[in-house]
Amino acid sequence: ACREGIFLGHFYHTVVTCRDCNTSSDQNRKMATTASTKLQRLYQIQLAFIVAFIAVSLAPYPMTIAFNIKTFIQHRVYPPSLRRDIINIINTDMDQRSDGTSLIGTFVRLAWHASGTYSAHDNSGGSNGGRIRHAPEKSWGANAGLDIAMDHLDSLREKHNNLSYGDLYTYAGVVAVEYAGGPKIPYRFGRVDDEDGSNSPPDGRLPDADKGSVKKTSAHMRDVFYRMGFDDREMVALIGAHTLGRCHIDRSGYWGPWNKAENKFNNALYKFLLDKEWTVKKKHEGKKWKGPLQYENETGELMMLPSCMAMIQDEKMKEYVEMYAADQELFYRDFSAAFGKLLDLGMP
Repeated sequence: ACREGIFLGHFYHTVVTCRDCNTSSDQNRKMATTASTKLQRLYQIQLAFIVAFIAVSLAPYPMTIAFNIKTFIQHRVYPPSLRRDIINIINTDMDQRSDGTSLIGTFVRLAWHASGTYSAHDNSGGSNGGRIRHAPEKSWGANAGLDIAMDHLDSLREKHNNLSYGDLYTYAGVVAVEYAGGPKIPYRFGRVDDEDGSNSPPDGRLPDADKGSVKKTSAHMRDVFYRMGFDDREMVALIGAHTLGRCHIDRSGYWGPWNKAENKFNNALYKFLLDKEWTVKKKHEGKKWKGPLQYENETGELMMLPSCMAMIQDEKMKEYVEMYAADQELFYRDFSAAFGKLLDLGMP
């Protein structure tokens, strides 16, 4: 009967009087002590499972007996101060320029190019390793000018517990998109830096703006995006990031912005492609244009690359251009998913 006088709560235990004898016997107390010890052990086991579950959730890599604490720590969520510091860099630089341009587009391009070397065929490339700061990737023509963005961001590493370069460069792209009014991007930390560029993939994996014809350019675009595991819809959504920033003659050889509000993330690229008249650029600042083939609107203020024009010259891609031009929220949802997927490629 005294056994029934013991009550074990879910998070506590206590001894109550025996239901039959109305006393608290020594046996009752001993049983309670034993039950309490067992319960504490149970709680310890439960806690261990909870910690392990959280660790696995935050660190999606194979758990081994030799648990890599450093890698686990890198999967933590960084405080809002990191985001604020990146935004402060953008604003300070923008104030110094005072010409309407900013680092927003450059940060997005840095995140894009750090990740866009990935190949699903052999799991090589991608942002893990932070190799874009090393030769040979740093010197690739496609990455010209990105050292400016890296130099601005590198000062934040020590302040934020030696955050990896791979995380820093990709997260800056996330912050830039969101700060420009774009959608929230799914993101996780955890990239581990390489000491050099010996594991860099071969040059040529990043997309070129022109391959000489619409057919060849479209085929090249698909080769690049399909290699990473994207389809046509995701490809067209990702190219929508061109609404931010501009081209620079001293970097890519091309000139001009795609959007008058080049620090505002929206679906203007698709609308402009469909609504404006685009012609081959022939002059620049009153002189003959000597740069690569590009297109301009009727005023010459905006530009389009051959790869942009291919999206309305290819019937399949044009379907998505029309969808995104008509529905900005749809574009935001698709871009968010595709950009998050891009940054995650090759992650441990």
